[in-house]
Amino acid sequence: MMHVFLLALAIAIAWYWRQCWTPSTGSAWNQRWSSTLSAFLLPPLLLLSTAIALVLMGPKGQMVCWWEGWSSYGIGISWLAFAAALAVKLAWAGGRSLRQIRQYPAIPLKGGEVGRLLPTPLPFVAQVGFWQPELVISQGLLDTLDAEHLTAVLLHEQAHAKNHDTFWFFWLGWLRTLTAWLPNTEFLWQELLMLREIRADLEAAQIVDGLVLAEALLTVVSVPIMQPDSCFAALSEAALRDRLNERIDALLTESTTATKEVGGNWWHLTLTLLPLLLIPFHG
Repeated sequence: MMHVFLLALAIAIAWYWRQCWTPSTGSAWNQRWSSTLSAFLLPPLLLLSTAIALVLMGPKGQMVCWWEGWSSYGIGISWLAFAAALAVKLAWAGGRSLRQIRQYPAIPLKGGEVGRLLPTPLPFVAQVGFWQPELVISQGLLDTLDAEHLTAVLLHEQAHAKNHDTFWFFWLGWLRTLTAWLPNTEFLWQELLMLREIRADLEAAQIVDGLVLAEALLTVVSVPIMQPDSCFAALSEAALRDRLNERIDALLTESTTATKEVGGNWWHLTLTLLPLLLIPFHG
């Protein structure tokens, strides 16, 4: 029963890990980011490493009955196949969005930036893509904002590009879909989106007045926009409109030095690798 026990134990730990997580409201941005990211990321990694271990150990062993060996092996390989297929599907959708964006004309922007001009009167700006995303900006935003507010918006988007947010959130979005059945998955996802935007806000506020960026943010979120997927990083994240006050409060009250990330309980990462350490002892 070793394989079934290992699988059940991994699921129980992942479930308990998520279920016991509590939001660190009132903490600085960097502390909230570390706590939220570890709670979101580590349980799925434990499940993935367990599935990989079950597949590598195979369906047979000295302490494994044939029926439970094949059942756990089938579960492991099926879940990994589903995970791979999901990653391919999301990558294809992201690539399609990027190809559509590249059909729009490229225009020069202040500070040497180059953006893709979206021919819509609605104010919109976002990074679209993966490791090296494309900046997309609408004609409506160019017509609405003055030079000072537009500079603040571009600095916010530069922060997304510098941190490769579109790339990392593509993979986080993959884990979100893969483990949607775990407790607090959607809440943690929304928290990560919000903290990602706060990080970009604070990095931009190191160069421009945070009040100027807050005014630009209010302008952009006042109109309906498209619902972006995980390969987008947009100033006016549609899913976060009801938390706009929290972003503005962070801009006006957080120290700009708070953008430096701090270490969290990342020793827990070793726990996610324990199933792989059992492979050499499998007979």
